[in-house]
Amino acid sequence: MLTIDGSHGEGGGQILRTAVSLSVLTKTPVEISNIRANRPNPGIKPQHYTAIKLIKDLCDAQTAGLEIGSSKVTFLPGEIKGGEYRFDIGTAGSIVLVCQTCILSLVNTSERVKIIITGGTDVKWSPSWDYFERVFLPIINNMGLNVMSKLIRRGYYPKGGGEAELTVVPSEKLKPIEYIESIKFSKVQGIVHQAQLPDHVGTRIKHAAIKQLMKNNLKADISLEKVDTPSPGTGITLWAQNDNIILGETGLGERGIPAERIGEDTANRLLNEIRSGATIDSHALDQIIPYMALAISTGSSSCLVRQISSHAETNMWLVSQFFRNKEIFKVEKVNNLYKVNTKKTVQ
Repeated sequence: MLTIDGSHGEGGGQILRTAVSLSVLTKTPVEISNIRANRPNPGIKPQHYTAIKLIKDLCDAQTAGLEIGSSKVTFLPGEIKGGEYRFDIGTAGSIVLVCQTCILSLVNTSERVKIIITGGTDVKWSPSWDYFERVFLPIINNMGLNVMSKLIRRGYYPKGGGEAELTVVPSEKLKPIEYIESIKFSKVQGIVHQAQLPDHVGTRIKHAAIKQLMKNNLKADISLEKVDTPSPGTGITLWAQNDNIILGETGLGERGIPAERIGEDTANRLLNEIRSGATIDSHALDQIIPYMALAISTGSSSCLVRQISSHAETNMWLVSQFFRNKEIFKVEKVNNLYKVNTKKTVQ
């Protein structure tokens, strides 16, 4: 059994979710201890519980310690079963993080799997639904996966109530990515969404983002979506795409922060990614690291990133534990960017 220290590096819920997904993929029993040990409220939270319980049901796994608040979980994977599954996180816990856990677990599925999840679609400390659908999914589908998504309704903190569908269809072997040439962008697309707030809030977010992008010679096509949800909320997701290269950024409304600042700050963060010459944004890198490693059997992957986050470093470490290879990833500085490569040495 492989033992993973859940407090290593970034030490968040990502270690737990990714470890369980890789356990299913590699058919490796795993024990994860010290789960979120350095967090203010350590242990398994509802969204982590839902993700692992879903994976358990998907593959008839045996588990020990799988309960909210637990600091240690043992997971013995079985075989993936196709079909339709429905899960309710029960709070505004992130639907996106649950979806990402499921997708990684299902990379080698031989049967169609459909999952309907209720919870939060646009919440703190996780990718927004629009980032997941417009940035993350296109990247992994370009690698050869066949994943479809559908937003049924949004859900904000604290009541959640959002709902989304995820469908994973059997696919061929993963293909590596080779994004090693910086791309120029002329246009940015985006979505601003809001619920139970005055109309001007979303409009101000949108116009502030457009103004900032236009000042930097980028056309902006940003839609405004007004929705009905149990809790008030607002947010913005922006993305720039040229062929297969997609860079994205998100911003979430918070009480006391002016709408203009949300729009302007989100635009500026995306502009930083665009100006840097990155071919994968810093958020996406840590999310696609396992896929880059899994694609190694068909070739090496390469991409350029503006910075290596603690999440990315932790995920590189975690992936190496499962493949028993400490040299899967090579990171080198190239001018003001980091070039991330995978090696073909994984057995």
